[in-house]
Parts: sequence; C-alpha cells; structure tokens
Amino acid sequence: MQRSIVDLLWYAPYALPLLLLYGNAVLKRRRRERENRAVLEESLEAGLMSPASLHPVIDTSICVGCEACVHACPEYPKHKVLGIIRGKAGLVSPSDCIGHGACKTACPVGAISLVFGTKERGVDIPLVSATFESNVPGIYIAGELGGMGLIRNAIEQGRQAMEAIIAGMQGEGPEGSLDVAIIGAGPAGLSATLAAHEKGLRYVTIEQNALGGTVANFPRGKLVMTAPARLAIVGEVKFAETQKEALIEFWKEVESTTGINIHYRERMVDLAPSEGGFLLETTKNSYRVRTVLLSLGRRGTPRLLEVPGEDLPKVVYVLIDPVQYAGKRVLVVGGGDSALEAAHAIADQPGASVTLSYRGTSFGRAKRKNRDKVAEYSADRRIELLFESTVSAIEVSSVSLNHAGEKRVIPNDAVIVCAGGILPTGFLQDVGIQVETKYGQM
Repeated sequence: MQRSIVDLLWYAPYALPLLLLYGNAVLKRRRRERENRAVLEESLEAGLMSPASLHPVIDTSICVGCEACVHACPEYPKHKVLGIIRGKAGLVSPSDCIGHGACKTACPVGAISLVFGTKERGVDIPLVSATFESNVPGIYIAGELGGMGLIRNAIEQGRQAMEAIIAGMQGEGPEGSLDVAIIGAGPAGLSATLAAHEKGLRYVTIEQNALGGTVANFPRGKLVMTAPARLAIVGEVKFAETQKEALIEFWKEVESTTGINIHYRERMVDLAPSEGGFLLETTKNSYRVRTVLLSLGRRGTPRLLEVPGEDLPKVVYVLIDPVQYAGKRVLVVGGGDSALEAAHAIADQPGASVTLSYRGTSFGRAKRKNRDKVAEYSADRRIELLFESTVSAIEVSSVSLNHAGEKRVIPNDAVIVCAGGILPTGFLQDVGIQVETKYGQM
C-alpha cells in the first residue's frame, strides 16, 4: 500500500500537466459548441435552413465528431457552415453552404453524403446525361443551373459540355444556321465560348447583364473561393483565394486577348424547335442554331416591381459598390439579407440618405446581425425604415410609395430593388426539359 502511494506521488508531476491539458481541451470544445449553437439558433430564427445548392448530410451514427469537416470547409472561418453539437457534426448555417464538397473528402469515417434539397424543401434540378445533354436532343446544360455553384466546377462543365457538343456534330447543318448558341456568360458560359472559339465554331453567346454572370453581382471585395481549372485557349488557370474584382478583370483580359464575341444586354425570350435545330429569339435578334448550351444562373431574371418608371437608368437590382451612392438619396426595396446589407452599406457612405421599404411588418427571413444593424441605424436616423410599404411609381427625382394605406412621395436619386429572382424552371419545362425536384437526394 505504501509502495502504491509512493508510485502515485512519483507520477503526480506528470499527471497534473496532462489533466490541465485535458481540462483546457474540454473547455475549448464546450465554448465552440456554445458558439455553434448560437449560429444554429440564429439560422433557425431567421428561417435560413435551406442550402441553396449541393450540401452535406451527416450520418450521426457514424460521425466521430473529429471536426475535420468543419476545418476543411473553404468558407471557414469567415462562415461557420458546419459545427459540432453534442459530439456530432451538423449544418449550423445551411444558407452559407455553396457546395464545395471538401467536407465529404475530409471525413475520415465516410459519414458525409452530398445531396440537393432537403426533406422539407426541394430543389429543382434539370435532368442531364453524363455529357450534359438534356432529354431534349441538342439542348445542353452546364454550371449553376445544373446545381453546381462552384466556379471551378462551372468552368470545367462549360468546357466539357462544348467538347460533347462538338463530338456530336455531323455535317454542316442548315444553311444560315449557327453551330451553337451559348446562353449566359458566367464561368460556364465563358469557358464554353472559349472552347467554341478555339474550334472555329459558328457561335453566338448572349448575356443579359455583364461578363461573369452571377459572380459579377457579388458585393464589392467578396472573396471568390476557386481552384485550378482549364480554360480553352488560355490553359490552366490557378487561383487560391481571390476577390471578385480581380477575377472579373482576369476574365475581361481573356475576352480581349482571345477575340471571343459576347453579346451583352441581350436576353433570351423564346426557344423553339426548328428545322435542323432551334429558333432562338432574344430581345435584340433571332438566331437559327443547331444546338444550345444553357449556362444560366439559378437566380434567374430579377423580379420586377412592375410600376411606372422602373425602366429609368437609376433603377438597379443588385448592389455592386456602395461607394457610388455617397451623397445620394437612395431607396432600397426588400426585406431579405441582400436588401438589409445594401441599406446599411450605403448608409455608411458620406452624405448618403437611405430609405428601406418593405411590404411586410418585420424582417422575418433575414439574419439577426443584419436585422440588428438596420435597427441600430434606424434608431440613429441613418436609415428611414418603412414597413408595410410598396412602390407605386418612380420618377426622375422622386419615388411614390403606398405606406400604411397612405400615399407618400420622397426625393430620390437611386433605387435598388432586392426582391429576388424568377427561377428559370418554368422556361425549362416549356421547352420540354425534364426537371426533377430533389428532396435531400443526389
């Protein structure tokens, strides 16, 4: 007995540091779990529990809580997409997941599957073959529309889809027709355009907005997470982390040096079968084409207010750079995160006067940090907050609103409409493309 006590005393100096290290690790893990719970509660409160694209599902019967998936996510630590709660991994901020899939690769026990949609909310995904061709022969789909939100994936799919189109072509096609129409000049559309140009195809690329598609609409300074990808003509492009502006500038340089031709501010309005291919109608022209590559974003066409004056140049549907609104009287319309973020970002600019109009009685589907920020700015009179209001007309130097049953006219220099977009699902179905709603499925 005496010998045992002596042995314990001998090991005590070694055991104490180990106990301290263990205790510190336990405290850190508990602190991280509290943080994870707070993020999850905020997502639940804001109703932001539906991932926009491909996302992980964790089998908790297999998960060992090692946190490998948490740290493998390229969005971490800026966005905490995954977190450990009760010793198991899970999505704590689902709306921040953009489908990198790195978590699945990092999991040492194979507890993660990648799926589209959830059991409660489905995601519409067009059915395509391994060569990106839809069930309508001659119509191909690549990029974000097919459910893949990553820039690298979109670039690869655009190039591969064009290679498949080229491989399937036989003969010259009807006289006067083009080989392919590429709809959209985002990462997939740009990549496909380069491939078509390299092979000497007769092509037309149309883009309703600007080069970069959805990426062009990202906020100023947003980090774009990407990875090496191969562009036709250009070769392998290597990016680790780069800001949106740098990526867009690189693409503009590629456009200029390669001589590709993209028709901007031109939108597709109809696509119908025609002899030997399709008849494409746009806002500016008509094209007879043999094949079509749809490289549209999933955000679709911006939802309009449909009020007089909405076509004025001062009306836009996304905030690109808040600095340009310094010293201006700005109306922001909407109640989601994009509207609230736009409002407080502009309110930070010198001399800016901001009014935020929303038809609802509260911001039920926005993150707490954005709601708190707007509430703070409203209390400081940096933002005029108008619940239960709708825009009735837009004039050159003013805007008319219906506010709580009364008409109100306010001075105005710019209008930013953040009312979401109209998804292209209806258009796809009208063309005959099969669309499957995924409820937590691959």
